[in-house]
Amino acid sequence: MKKVVRWALAVSGLFLLALLLIGMTCWGVLAIYYSDLESPALRVAFAGTFGLLALIAMIGLASRRWRLRALICYTVMFVMMVAWWSTIKASNDRVWQPDVAVLPYATIDGDRVTVHNIRNFDYRSETDFTPAYYDKTFDLRKLQSVDLIAVYWMGPAIAHTFLSFGFDGGDHLAISIETRKEQGEEYSTIKGFFKQYELYYVVADERDVIRLRTNYRKDPPEDVYLYRSHGPIENGRRLFLEYLREINLLKEEPEFYNTVTTNCTTTIWQNTRINPDHLHFSWKILLSGYVPEYMYEVGRLDTSLPFPELKARSLINSRAKAADQDPDFSRRIREGLPGL
Repeated sequence: MKKVVRWALAVSGLFLLALLLIGMTCWGVLAIYYSDLESPALRVAFAGTFGLLALIAMIGLASRRWRLRALICYTVMFVMMVAWWSTIKASNDRVWQPDVAVLPYATIDGDRVTVHNIRNFDYRSETDFTPAYYDKTFDLRKLQSVDLIAVYWMGPAIAHTFLSFGFDGGDHLAISIETRKEQGEEYSTIKGFFKQYELYYVVADERDVIRLRTNYRKDPPEDVYLYRSHGPIENGRRLFLEYLREINLLKEEPEFYNTVTTNCTTTIWQNTRINPDHLHFSWKILLSGYVPEYMYEVGRLDTSLPFPELKARSLINSRAKAADQDPDFSRRIREGLPGL
């Protein structure tokens, strides 16, 4: 009986090890294939060679005689690949698409913050626009609100989320965490795992970053929801300054976007950790479409209505289309919204 148990444990251990190595191998092959090697032929050749050598090593695990040697060889090969991959560094010096070509930054003087290069494009369509930027000074003491914007285009589980900071007098500054794509580059969820895009904070006028999604994106169309978050306004001030700190840091030390660890929503959560009572991590942050529901459950949104009704009333597409280029755009999209 003991022999059977030992045999079962050994087989189970080998099975789990094989699964681990398969996962590592798949990651390694894709990391090489999506690396910064300029020649596609080299990337395919190196990725194929890595996969083949890994397969030979895993076959060696089946033999007790070769098992240790195969594991050592695999480990050395994988460590060498990771060491090489770690040399791939993010950069601000690429040929960028026009919508992400200019980096924002901020200068801070006590409670007065000047944000430079706020994007406010004049759109004729999603891809046809006239670039425009402006600088604006904000008084932190006049911060009044932090709104969550959730954008849906592929079902309820996935959304692009970003924040908009509202100040006394009706000024709003929207900050959307996105990929910084090069000219001719398209977004790919898989490529987003492998250092393909730099991390970029779109700092924009709401007439730009919201109206782009409600009025001009058609393929696919996007549904945009705006929610007022609840909590001490001092938390909002700390969060706003943390955003600006990260924006300034990216100007000096660029970082890579990652589909899971540094995406539009997980990076928001990471920034909110500046506050002592930040939200605990939840699977609903990974499935970003459920972030508004999660915030509702923990009392960070207006709970005077059932959540389905709150969500239905928070859809702003029709308001944004009606407001269009109105200078009073931010006020008009908020007219009649719950909790505002």
